[in-house]
Amino acid sequence: MKNRFVWLAALGHLLTDLNQGAVPALLPFFISDYHLSYAAAAGLVAALSIASTVIQPLFGFYADRLSKPWLIPAGVAMAGCGVAFSTLLPDYWFAVTMIVLSGIGIAAFHPEGARLVHNHAGDRKATAMSVFAVGGQMGIALGPIMAAVAVSAWGLRGTAFLAIPFALMAAFLALQLAGTGGGHAAAKAAAGAQTGEKPGDQWGPFAIVTGVVIIRSIIFYGLNTFIPLYWIHVYQQSTTAAGTALSVMFGAGVAGTLWGGRLADRYGHRKAVLIGYAALIPLLVLFVQVRDVVLATALLVPIGIVLLSTYSPLVVMGQRFLPNQVGLASGITLGVAISIGGIVAPLLGHVADGYGLSSALTVLSFLTVPAVLLTLMLPGPVKQDGKL
Repeated sequence: MKNRFVWLAALGHLLTDLNQGAVPALLPFFISDYHLSYAAAAGLVAALSIASTVIQPLFGFYADRLSKPWLIPAGVAMAGCGVAFSTLLPDYWFAVTMIVLSGIGIAAFHPEGARLVHNHAGDRKATAMSVFAVGGQMGIALGPIMAAVAVSAWGLRGTAFLAIPFALMAAFLALQLAGTGGGHAAAKAAAGAQTGEKPGDQWGPFAIVTGVVIIRSIIFYGLNTFIPLYWIHVYQQSTTAAGTALSVMFGAGVAGTLWGGRLADRYGHRKAVLIGYAALIPLLVLFVQVRDVVLATALLVPIGIVLLSTYSPLVVMGQRFLPNQVGLASGITLGVAISIGGIVAPLLGHVADGYGLSSALTVLSFLTVPAVLLTLMLPGPVKQDGKL
């Protein structure tokens, strides 16, 4: 992608999601310095998750009607300063308040960032959205490193210094995005409105896309939760090996995100999603049956690739089914629908407790079937403005 606005949005996504990776890495320090229980520490992550996902559609709804690019730098600044200042006072509820503020910044950024990508991507929307998505994935991956370096250099209170680079980067984004205009997609929508050809929103197909995103989120969170445990308790591997297995899947997922966007733009978004979920069925079934840790690790590569290859096509389809509510569609597919995966993970934990880790992973493999069926229910390709 050569459009600088797509890369600016990806940079903002990286900066914003650094904080989602940093908070879990700060928990051991909160526990030791604030004498927190594990439940209280987990509450900090829950506060960030709820604030950053549940209200995203509200910001999307607002962005659709007023088109405020300043939400991008403001979101980056709030997200970064919230986490940076969460350690200033040795008070749990102050930390919760600051982390909620960070979550609100994350929620403000995502719908407007996705709208910016949609409006400036031209006909390569899925490719552009994959670049945007990888920015966020890199941010989550680098967040723990940022937190560890900050605490090592300045101590827990010293994380406040992180507010400086976040504020500077927010100012840089504000300058770069000043007077951006609506982009290609916004201009086309305005022309359509003037000629009375404004497209209608298709809530039924959008609901189906949301369902498919929810299934992908459940599978992703399920694998993220149980793969390390599977490596330790089934394969009798070390915690280091378990973490490495997860890193293999995440690394493959980054490649899959980029590959899926290009595939969707070339062959159609619906087809890319259908191929991804159809390929995932035998991969997950085989993964549960394998008893060799080397082969299981190798299988994590195609699993990560095909699972995350559906990321950008689904977001773009959601935006196209709601052409008059792009921000709202982005807020739902990037926020609320994804958060449901984290909510369902404890239920899968009950399956693992009662029937074993293999049973929990088997449930995940069965979930790919309704994902394929729902994708088949979506409308076929259209010729205007690319493909579905």
